[in-house]
Amino acid sequence: MNKLQIGEHIILPGQTKKIDLPVAKLYTDADVNLPVYIVRGKKVGPTIFISAAVHGDELNGIEIIRRLINLKKFKISAGTLIAVPMVNIYGVINQSRYMPDRRDLNRSFPGSAKGSLAARVANIFLNEIVSHCDYGIDLHTGAIHRSNLPQIRAHLEDDDTLALAKAFGAPVILNSGIIDSSLRDAAVESNTKVLLYEAGEALRFDEFSIRVGIKGIVNVLRHLKMMPKGRSRTKEITQFIANNSGWVRASSSGIVTHHYSLGDQVKKGEVLASIGSPYGEVLGEVIANKSGVIIGKQNIPLVQEGEAMYHIAYFKEDDEEIAEHIEIVEEELVNNIDTHEELL
Repeated sequence: MNKLQIGEHIILPGQTKKIDLPVAKLYTDADVNLPVYIVRGKKVGPTIFISAAVHGDELNGIEIIRRLINLKKFKISAGTLIAVPMVNIYGVINQSRYMPDRRDLNRSFPGSAKGSLAARVANIFLNEIVSHCDYGIDLHTGAIHRSNLPQIRAHLEDDDTLALAKAFGAPVILNSGIIDSSLRDAAVESNTKVLLYEAGEALRFDEFSIRVGIKGIVNVLRHLKMMPKGRSRTKEITQFIANNSGWVRASSSGIVTHHYSLGDQVKKGEVLASIGSPYGEVLGEVIANKSGVIIGKQNIPLVQEGEAMYHIAYFKEDDEEIAEHIEIVEEELVNNIDTHEELL
């Protein structure tokens, strides 16, 4: 296994290091650094990155990485793990999705060493982190005032990526095309296969989403034979793959009464929500246009006509069975586990 160099730092097999990778400066001339945690096993194996807060207001992933690397039983026996808990440092500081130049970092790849601030951060992350890796897991949440059911999004036509997605063990797997100028798009050039984990809401911690994320990363590391196998405390659960999904939008502007929650099964024609006036009059209803399972939902009880309200995944399998499967996963990860160590 060769030495690994990130910035000016060299990390040898068997070593664990925390490094600060220089990015740029604030207006105050204070340095801004990318925090990077690297742990290398003594045996040869793949290299994988785990990244969070590419969108600066998506905090769940920060907590997933923080808890994961501090687990007493967490150990990499082969290969290399590179964890970056905050990619968009500026966004985290400002509690904003975007960079200070108002650009979306996840639409700024591959970036440029002499471009905008977003382009420079994308370029550094791609060249110093992603280029070393065979695989990656990018941790995200829903946007502000929107929650996502824990789900893996990936290019499932690739067999290796599909196997990783199944190994993660999220309640839902969504076949998702690669968006131009995204991190996943740029990773293709370095032949790095990336899973995108979506769970929870911006600016909030969600315990279920955090636990699914920790367990999912451990599952992937074990699948890649980077960690020793542990004793399974939960039964094997069937994986459900959605090849399509769509948003149901508000039919009117007004105050919302939701009738369904994340993970619920819905049937075509059912009323998902009612929209009323400040005087209590019903102005409209939000109707499911297809049968499926709710994997994303707007939380704020105010809506404008045409606004996206429910993200529904469409399956070939029985939606009722999938909804039951989601409840089982939640019960096992939240109600039946007292400590994070037991996730291992």
